[in-house]
Amino acid sequence: MLHIANVSHAYEDLVSLSNITLQVKSSEIVCLLGPSGCGKTTLLRIIAGLETVLEGKITFAGVDIGDTPAHRREFGLMFQDFALFPHMNVADNIGYGLRRRGHRRQLIAREVELLLERVGLAGMGKRDIASLSGGQKQRVALARSLAPKPRLLMLDEPLGSLDAQLRDQLALELRQIIKDKTLSAIYVTHDHREAYAVADRIAVMNIGKLEQVDTPRNLYHQPRSAFVAAFLGLRNIFDIERSSFARRICSEVISSGAAAKTVLIHPSGIRMDQATASRSLRFDAVLTSAVFRGDYFDVSVSLDDDTTLHFANPALPAAVGEAVSVTIALDALIELEE
Repeated sequence: MLHIANVSHAYEDLVSLSNITLQVKSSEIVCLLGPSGCGKTTLLRIIAGLETVLEGKITFAGVDIGDTPAHRREFGLMFQDFALFPHMNVADNIGYGLRRRGHRRQLIAREVELLLERVGLAGMGKRDIASLSGGQKQRVALARSLAPKPRLLMLDEPLGSLDAQLRDQLALELRQIIKDKTLSAIYVTHDHREAYAVADRIAVMNIGKLEQVDTPRNLYHQPRSAFVAAFLGLRNIFDIERSSFARRICSEVISSGAAAKTVLIHPSGIRMDQATASRSLRFDAVLTSAVFRGDYFDVSVSLDDDTTLHFANPALPAAVGEAVSVTIALDALIELEE
């Protein structure tokens, strides 16, 4: 549906995007994930037509849209601060785009009513914007973006101003609404857990470049680089030359001709006092921290060579400071690119 080919962009002498190539399929949600300043919002604005492409090409449904002005692309854009009109009520905010297109009043009222019901705000059309909670404003902004039936929906940190619990709830609702509408969507966020919940595929960005594009499951279980692993919160990253522990694990898994310099021990393959796989190694360690998370504990252990491992464990077999036994599955080792 959307094809971004070798797109670059710069603000004066500062390169913000470098040779970005990405595709969004029909009815697919792609998340642009990365830290502040990585270029994800700039890329979104270029797709929307709010920024100019320095190099490269953008096509939608096979048509080059590089010279098409923003208002003619028929894309919907939802901002982090929602950008609602404070002098309009809920219904007037949602129907704004339809009025701009000259639709009849009866059609607008019917479409607004349907959207209010779909986003869980039935009967609230006459409410003032100032009287709404953050979650309700988010739903109004989404409904306003959906009302003109956009060819592509773009969301820039749509849950960034909400509290954590509400973000978790609304992320799932957003995905369901977008899927029900069979829309293609680009979703910008810096929160990897939010991206996991919403996306069909995730494009991880770093300093204006794409580090990895993959499904949420593949991204988590097979990060390609140390940057991606660290950004996803995977902390067991080791330099083979500096870590005797990593060299021992590698000697069991990687052939002598391997060129990897950095490896990840994936936390999913580590357990305390529990066999995880037939091909595994066992280490003596000391439990250094444990944080209760409800269904599991976030734990850290220290090995004899001062190596620290971080992982989730379903139970807590010892107290902090006590000796434990740690089992590491050999298939938990992942070679990372530089």
